[in-house]
Amino acid sequence: MARKNQTLGEFIIENQSEFQYSSGELSRLINSIRLAAKMVNHEVNKAGLVDITGSAGEINTQGEDQQKLDVLANDTFIRTLTNREIVCGIASEENDDFITIEGHKENHSNKYVVLMDPLDGSSNIDVNVSVGTIFSIYRRVTPVGTPVQLEDFLQPGSSQVAAGYIVYGTSTMLVYTTGHGVNGFTLNPALGTYYLSHPNMKFSEDGNIYSVNEGNYTHFPQGVKDYIKYCQQDEGDRPYTSRYIGSLVSDIHRNMIKGGIYMYPKSAKAPNGKLRLLYECNPMAFIAEQAGGTASDGHTRIMDLKPTELHQRVPFFCGSKNMVAKVEEFIQKHDK
Repeated sequence: MARKNQTLGEFIIENQSEFQYSSGELSRLINSIRLAAKMVNHEVNKAGLVDITGSAGEINTQGEDQQKLDVLANDTFIRTLTNREIVCGIASEENDDFITIEGHKENHSNKYVVLMDPLDGSSNIDVNVSVGTIFSIYRRVTPVGTPVQLEDFLQPGSSQVAAGYIVYGTSTMLVYTTGHGVNGFTLNPALGTYYLSHPNMKFSEDGNIYSVNEGNYTHFPQGVKDYIKYCQQDEGDRPYTSRYIGSLVSDIHRNMIKGGIYMYPKSAKAPNGKLRLLYECNPMAFIAEQAGGTASDGHTRIMDLKPTELHQRVPFFCGSKNMVAKVEEFIQKHDK
């Protein structure tokens, strides 16, 4: 039974039997992510005091300008996961290809792969706005004892064994699920310990917040435009409140607590959408569903999509069930 103010370590040990494979590996993996997150949090909190903000002068595989903290967070998570000999492979939004990890004791003996966005919303660092880390964990599908292959990473979201995010904000929180609900843990910086602060997190079925970059409105499909107008109408419990931070972790976190929908549709500028299926959409969809919400590409459940490439992009609508159903209704009406 989860107890408020229980430490993350205690929670993991007490709930290990809920894991599909309770060998202890997944518990150690979550603990490694916890450690890496504390290290990244320490660096994020130094932004403005030392030279870690701004561009790193490199372009990542997405064609996006890498920030210095992108590189630092990516290196920190990869190093921590590799050194603890827990995973057999890692895929990151910041790397062109997946990384094969060879264990020192018995090569390729580990069973899990991790996919991650090491620092979501990093362009907000310079202006002191919340950023985050997103992670997704799968059991490999290729034989243990062999090097990981692409198919170990190209699994549908429904095959995830765990997923979560860390939000680095006014307080630092680690929120995760292993398929048995969603729990949030807040870091006490004085002790370096995460405590259960948000047990059994839930999306309300309805909400009154919509989160979308309305600066791209003219490029959106007509169905999305109509839904935004619907949100703005003065009728019933509307107009809804518009809230958009520009950091996926922060926007989803707020909407899960307050009730709302996050939208990043396809557009004339991004015909396949902008968010990455493996690093952002699948883990957030798993969390949303475990919290009583839902996630869709406008037509199909996100976690039913079969990935075809590591850096695949998809439209993304995530949040309170009835709000996602309503935007799907508008989209599908115009797509007939």
